[in-house]
Amino acid sequence: MRKKRTYFNLLVGRPQAYPSMPSHIRGIHMGNAPGRYSPSAGMRRGRDGVLLVTARRSTGINPRRRNPIDPSSPNLAPP
Repeated sequence: MRKKRTYFNLLVGRPQAYPSMPSHIRGIHMGNAPGRYSPSAGMRRGRDGVLLVTARRSTGINPRRRNPIDPSSPNLAPP
């Protein structure tokens, strides 16, 4: 059984990695898949290249009702 100690109210065991171990292992693929990603709901590019967002990006509950009343006003979605 491995001996565990408590440091600053945190249970600590033996380390599983050492500084001499490599940071990357051969044969493991990176998480980024090549190719085109599916478009996000509520986001699209305008004619001039500006990114336009709708309430669909922020909420899925009746998003058409949560858009601005005036179409010329901006949609202030949370970041």
